[in-house]
Amino acid sequence: MKFSANLGFLWTELSLPNAIRAAGKAGFDAVECHWPYSFPASDVQAALTETGLPMLGLNTSRGDEAAGQMGLSALPDQHPKAREAIDQAVAYASEIGAESVHVMAGFASGDAAARCFVENLRHACDAAAPFGITILIEPLNGYDAPGYFLRTTEQAVEILGRVARPNLKLMFDCYHVQLVQGDLCNSLTSLLPIIGHIQFAGVPARGRPDVGEVNYAHIFAHIASLGWDRPLGAEYRPDGPSELSLTWMTSLR
Repeated sequence: MKFSANLGFLWTELSLPNAIRAAGKAGFDAVECHWPYSFPASDVQAALTETGLPMLGLNTSRGDEAAGQMGLSALPDQHPKAREAIDQAVAYASEIGAESVHVMAGFASGDAAARCFVENLRHACDAAAPFGITILIEPLNGYDAPGYFLRTTEQAVEILGRVARPNLKLMFDCYHVQLVQGDLCNSLTSLLPIIGHIQFAGVPARGRPDVGEVNYAHIFAHIASLGWDRPLGAEYRPDGPSELSLTWMTSLR
């Protein structure tokens, strides 16, 4: 099993280029990040080249962080800013060779929000296609992100159908899916054709994957049995220095 270090949670005390280097030293097979925009793309690309690690993905901007925004693409009154965030993410991803962009929906609900999200996702897919970039959408659980527009895999499937673009996929985060609906193995099996990336963390505390209610040895074996051979994203909060939280990599690999 291959693993990707999510640098939104791991080695957050380091600059993104140095976090990439730390992930390479720790034995990860890839990296991914949340919001890399405060770092020059050339510095990030240099670290990726130095380590040989692929960058699997990054997120669109949250928007006004001080106001508590968590994405803009399902907010009808934020349409121009949502497009700017999408274009920024696609441009940055293309510059560093990132494979995907997670378009964040934001806190919204209702038909107008759904229409807005679909329109913005079509724009994102069309902008990303020339670069071979996949657009991802991710349901978030209501405990960590109450009021977030995209909440279930069923809702994500509906959105994918409405957008109807081949480079739009589901980001399946085992942590979020377990908290919202459970049934991880059956869900992974049925949704595999539309999954673009898989992430994990311990449930319910979002800590190390070898702590909590989910048996990730079983989950990872099931994922492997489905033929999935791409790195799985370790998006968990370490309970101390990141490098000291990695004993699970040996037992679960």
